[in-house]
Amino acid sequence: MCHYALVYASAISEVNPMKKIIKQLIMLFTVVLLAFTAGVSAAQAASPHFKKGGSPVCTVSISGSTATTTCRAVITGLGGEDLLATVTVSGAAVYQCQNGGGNTAPGQNKVVIGPAVAPTFIDSSAIKNGNLTLNTLAAVLTAPSTVTGAEAGCPNPNWTGVNPVVTVTSITLVIEQPPGTEIFNCTKTGTNLTGSVALTC
Repeated sequence: MCHYALVYASAISEVNPMKKIIKQLIMLFTVVLLAFTAGVSAAQAASPHFKKGGSPVCTVSISGSTATTTCRAVITGLGGEDLLATVTVSGAAVYQCQNGGGNTAPGQNKVVIGPAVAPTFIDSSAIKNGNLTLNTLAAVLTAPSTVTGAEAGCPNPNWTGVNPVVTVTSITLVIEQPPGTEIFNCTKTGTNLTGSVALTC
């Protein structure tokens, strides 16, 4: 009888460690599976894209020596972090040439101006269920009121470039979430960007 009891006790002691190992393996598998599922869910949740009809469009307003540019976009699939949108605008100005007697003639050169940079910070609290209607701050591109005759392309380098008229030649919108991680880079170039300008991302 004692012999059978010892055999039974020995068998039980061998089964118990096996049960322990199986339980530990099941727990480990469950933890790995949960971590994988959470990672997939997070990746799916943060899948930013523009809504239909919500791709970036910038509005360029020009008045003499100044061009003002703002951009708008409607984004969905964003994560829960802060967002930074930066508008960068470059352009050129054409001047009239004025001599010492006040006479003017058209300048022949396009004087490069800019870039003007306008960052817009969006707090995470403004992003609702991954959605955001983005309206950027204005990037203001301003030409110097005067330049040298040589810069303006005047008949005589002693003349002065005056009365600048600005044109916008390049717009870039970079969107980062979180700031430092780029999710969109949208641009448009041309000889005279004005009015509503759709960007390509």
